[in-house]
Amino acid sequence: MTIEVTHEPIDVERGRPETRRRPWDRGYRTVLLVADGLVAVVAALLIHGAYGRWAVVLVLPPVWIAIMFAHRSYDRGALGLGTEEYRRVLRGAVALPALSAAVYWLFTHDADLLHDMIMAVVPVVGIGLPVRYALRRRLHRRWARGRGRSPALLVGPARDVLELVGVLRRGGAQELQVAGVCLSDPENASQIRGTGLPVLGGVDDLNDVVGALSIGTVVVLPAPGLDASDLRRMSWTAAARGVDFLLVPVLGDISAARLAIRPAGGVPLVRIEAPSLSRAARLPKELLDRSLAAALLLLLALPLLVIALVVRLDSPGPALFRQQRVGRYGDHFTMFKFRTMRPDSEALRAELVHLNQNSDGLLFKVKEDPRITRVGSFLRRSSLDELPQLLNVVRGHMSLVGPRPSLPAEVEEYPPDVKRRLLVKPGLTGLWQVSGRSDLPWDEAVRLDLGYVDNWSMSLDLTILLRTGSAVVRGTGAY
Repeated sequence: MTIEVTHEPIDVERGRPETRRRPWDRGYRTVLLVADGLVAVVAALLIHGAYGRWAVVLVLPPVWIAIMFAHRSYDRGALGLGTEEYRRVLRGAVALPALSAAVYWLFTHDADLLHDMIMAVVPVVGIGLPVRYALRRRLHRRWARGRGRSPALLVGPARDVLELVGVLRRGGAQELQVAGVCLSDPENASQIRGTGLPVLGGVDDLNDVVGALSIGTVVVLPAPGLDASDLRRMSWTAAARGVDFLLVPVLGDISAARLAIRPAGGVPLVRIEAPSLSRAARLPKELLDRSLAAALLLLLALPLLVIALVVRLDSPGPALFRQQRVGRYGDHFTMFKFRTMRPDSEALRAELVHLNQNSDGLLFKVKEDPRITRVGSFLRRSSLDELPQLLNVVRGHMSLVGPRPSLPAEVEEYPPDVKRRLLVKPGLTGLWQVSGRSDLPWDEAVRLDLGYVDNWSMSLDLTILLRTGSAVVRGTGAY
């Protein structure tokens, strides 16, 4: 099948290509600029209050704004999602003392100003990062209400478009709002009907669709009928219309931090960093997991004893439930939880197989399970039943963040690809928990776990821990 892409050439005599501003982009960078200026002023006033010198109040705000521009912290590609925005702010904070020292040696020789500028790094970062986080959360709330999102056109084969639509809809706050699709295989348009998205034609209709619907972003998926020349023409069309042009990689679920452009002979090759799976790379995580879990056990000792007493009084049986689970590299360990079921729950399981909510995979979950006790139902909804797993974290069998701990019977049924989950320790929380827990289809739960294994970083762990609180409050999938 040969695909021809129409392209409306740029009229050089009439001027530049059309420029189309993104809805959320109009004021967001201005707000960030003002916020950074105010943060610098507040930080400078704190230093003035401590040392009584005014020079830092006059110098710090413009210098900080200039450093933020130099480190491209207002670039649209770094804003809205991901951790790159925060990295650029931190790099700017590292540059501030160096720049101040250079100015001191070359021009001012004012030791007091140098001292004050260096001391201002801590408050300017300590205030600036939370302010940027708060502004980002506000932007996400706007996106969740359907405001300020960029209308996107998906281009590619029906099957891959369908999969991408599902991922985008499950992915939380998103800048992109899919307005329609152009298929490289229009004969399969019937597959898209269940999504509620309009099929606007084939690839050859791209130019007309972008113009008619005020599309802000064109997202192209790999397709057998699209070669390099077709993609080049589509990028020209997007550029002429002033819209973003995005290519979905053939290899999905890779974090942006693992990707880098590496030119070879004039060809831009995408380099994919290997996952951080070595013990040395994960040593900081190991130390943080065990120390934080130990601190939480000490802090929660009394509440844990109270919960254990309530469990014993509510129904006969021990307070703790012990079960064999599979850890890193397939090693078995005993996992602890507060008991939430009747003592004969395993004997009754065969009678409830027909009620399994996860019939598409290996998990066994039943909503309104009759084996669950009264207190157990509350403990599950609030996730308090999982607190004893802090003991497993301290003992080194689990991490605070990681894939769901699997049963030995489940692991025996895993295909080779899914066994990759066992390259890291299972977690008390993880992407599976903050994304819906038991409500997730099996394939989606596996995709999240494998994505975590390959893309792990300390910043990802921190993000998941921050999201865990809201996930527990919502109680989605907790049964």
